[in-house]
Amino acid sequence: MFSKRTGWKLAENAYTRALRAHQQSGRRILDLTASNPTTCGFQYDEAAILSTLGSPASLRYDPDPKGLLSARVAIASYYREMNPRADVDPERLMLTTGTSEAYSFLFRLLCEPGDEVVVAQPSYPLFEFLAAIQDIRLRPFRLLYDHGWQIDFHALEQAITKRAKAILLVHPNNPTGQFIRRDEADKLRSICAQRGLALVIDEVFLDYRLARSNSPASRHGTFAAEPRALTFALSGLSKVSALPQMKIGWIAASGPDALVRDALARLEIISDTYLSLSAPLQNALPALLAERRRMQPHLIARVETNLANLDAALAGQRLVSRLEMEGGWYAVLRVPAIQSDEEFAIRLLEQHGVLVQPGHFYEFPGDGYLVVSLLTPTEDFSRGVRELLACVAGG
Repeated sequence: MFSKRTGWKLAENAYTRALRAHQQSGRRILDLTASNPTTCGFQYDEAAILSTLGSPASLRYDPDPKGLLSARVAIASYYREMNPRADVDPERLMLTTGTSEAYSFLFRLLCEPGDEVVVAQPSYPLFEFLAAIQDIRLRPFRLLYDHGWQIDFHALEQAITKRAKAILLVHPNNPTGQFIRRDEADKLRSICAQRGLALVIDEVFLDYRLARSNSPASRHGTFAAEPRALTFALSGLSKVSALPQMKIGWIAASGPDALVRDALARLEIISDTYLSLSAPLQNALPALLAERRRMQPHLIARVETNLANLDAALAGQRLVSRLEMEGGWYAVLRVPAIQSDEEFAIRLLEQHGVLVQPGHFYEFPGDGYLVVSLLTPTEDFSRGVRELLACVAGG
């Protein structure tokens, strides 16, 4: 009765069963996976946020497939504030209900059933589901790690087949936290232009740069105003303003004029078919986007504090290490690969009450990788790290 594309394994895995059993037992969990800012103890300006949703203009239905112009102008201003040279035209912006819908639109725009999108690994696990729902396939290639993450361009080019339609990267990567470098960006443009591929760049974590990361001058900035290859930069309020419940994302299209015009004309029809964004949220977007100025410093301070505490704890032992990162909300840990990541994560939960994500969730190459969120409230984070190190030391 049901389509093959929804033939997922719906049974609980061992990790999920262990978590459910721990929750039902009533025992406390030190959650080092917590990454929802609305539940991590941050203080929001509730009155200001709620007041944005009461505009009388929201009582009028006046749909625009690209989204309200006032909202798109605010997003263009955000990019200019980020980089004065990023001249983003509001007419080249399209609003979506989050980046997941943006991916859906782009996969429909670029791909026939069975076509392929080349994607870096490790990376965001949701991509596999988004691709399957749109009847396309992912062609993964591995990122290299050598005192920091980098793109393996040989592996990338080998992953490009005749059915490839786009290269997809997260900038900075989730969960590795590496930014695309300027020289890497130039190579990506050249490959896409020569091969006739679109470049899709997810920039939801772009504002979250670590002050103490290496070589900040070598990082590429936003891809929202690229001249050489057809490029789609994605972002949204979920990370930019720490408002995941306000389901607004956007696509910034750039590249050769003829390709961009054609792409936007087709995207407008796709968007017009759904018109999924509500008027209250679109009217509220300029004010909600402005909330980033208040919220981002608090989130960055939490990330920096937790990272400093993590490094201090790691300095006192030699079994666990942290991989280099430049931004984002996550840290990747290397632990002795004496059992699978999932088995270790279950043991850590059952014996120490600490929840982490196994590296295989993100397609890390082998065992011995754990992912922890740096948004976890600091006291819980530090306690969780101590318990994690005790678990590793105990064998």
